[in-house]
Amino acid sequence: MERQTKIFDTKTQMLKCSVLEKVARHAWRDDLLENILSIPKEIIPAGSEPSMRCCVYKERAILAERVHHAMGGDRSSRNVISVINIACDDCPSSGYTVTDVCRGCLAHFCAEVCPRGAISYDEQHKAHIDKEKCINCGRCAQACPYSAIINRSRPCEDACKIKAVSMAPDGSSKIDDEKCIACGACAYHCPFGAITDKSFIINVIDMIKKSEGNSKYKVFAVVAPAIASQFSYAKIGQVIRGLKELGFSEVVEVALGADIVAFEECGELVEKGMLTSSCCPAFVSYIEKHIPEMLSYVSHNPSPMGAIGKRLKTENPGCKVVFIGPCTAKKMEFQKPELRPFIDSVMTFEELQALFDSRDIDLASLEEEPLDDASGFGRIFARSGGLSEAVAQGLKERGFEDFECRPVVCSGIAECQKALLLASKGKLDGNFIEGMACVGGCVNGAGCLNHGEKNRLSVDKHGASAAKQSICGSLEALAAERKKEPAGV
Repeated sequence: MERQTKIFDTKTQMLKCSVLEKVARHAWRDDLLENILSIPKEIIPAGSEPSMRCCVYKERAILAERVHHAMGGDRSSRNVISVINIACDDCPSSGYTVTDVCRGCLAHFCAEVCPRGAISYDEQHKAHIDKEKCINCGRCAQACPYSAIINRSRPCEDACKIKAVSMAPDGSSKIDDEKCIACGACAYHCPFGAITDKSFIINVIDMIKKSEGNSKYKVFAVVAPAIASQFSYAKIGQVIRGLKELGFSEVVEVALGADIVAFEECGELVEKGMLTSSCCPAFVSYIEKHIPEMLSYVSHNPSPMGAIGKRLKTENPGCKVVFIGPCTAKKMEFQKPELRPFIDSVMTFEELQALFDSRDIDLASLEEEPLDDASGFGRIFARSGGLSEAVAQGLKERGFEDFECRPVVCSGIAECQKALLLASKGKLDGNFIEGMACVGGCVNGAGCLNHGEKNRLSVDKHGASAAKQSICGSLEALAAERKKEPAGV
């Protein structure tokens, strides 16, 4: 755990990884079912003092629920983001609240500006807000000369910009699956880790084991370019070697799929004149659920994950393809009928760290292996603005210089909402919407080990290190590689 404190942002991530590691370790040993109930005691052994909750027994009860989610969670619910009710610490309800700073003044500015008469006073002349009447307009807070009224919000509700998270009658958080886009922002921002993504880690282990050393079929790991900003304690070449140690036959860059998408997408933009990206599944889900009138503008090209998965499945019949990246929404995307034939499972970087730990793989001690499938433009898809730069490059390489690409780069779902609303009303100053549900792009996805501006810098460096610095050069190399392959491969 000492090493994990250096690579994770929070202790909730460390705890999540610990549970995933225990589940994975038993799955490798084929004794998971016999040890499901003992995993909480492995993490919190007899004689331990409570470190997070009122008692060890509640901590173990919560861990039992975490184990359930690490094994796939409630299969009857299609959403991959769910609430662990027993772990939800009954945070104060969201909304405007009068604090003890209230002086009980004579002016009653707060009550005077309230449009719903939601403010009353007690015998000590202190103000109180009737939650049934309050519409959270904030006028009272603005009017109070003592700043005695504050707007409290639950971290999960505040993180969810599409208002899919609310408070259940029992005080715990609840997720509206009809609104949720599976971006995972609520899960990352919950201080108690009470909201989490379901894991398919045991499915991945099962695929690797049943391949019998890749003799029955190949198991490909396709890694998102954001991987360059993760696993800071090792070099990227060592991470690639680590994936081979886990049992993957080959490691392929999803950025190669990004090259394919950029090449096709720029042509689609010229043809249609107005387009939105299709790379971020949470962004596409937002359009499907909240602004369906914009669906006709979504690129018909698959995401880079879908593009590279299709290529691998076509060239390696019977193979298994596992996407590994920063995105929880990918766990929803790969289950769509149009993606199911090409992607067999999805893991986050958090889950990959747990897999390394479950096999006692010390990445820093491994030899490096090369990873150089894609162009620099495909690699920078991982950060906000990178997709637009790649499309502009594609237009140039394909001879569409006369077409003016006016991208609108949206960093975070709030910016996506604004751009899509303007576009739906014909008022957007642009013809290509690059939608990224996570602020900063994939480099700050909910499944990342760490987050921050340095991740963007790492991806830019990763892009600059690519041997191929043109999209067409990357695709030409891919075509040449296909010609070299023996028939039937």
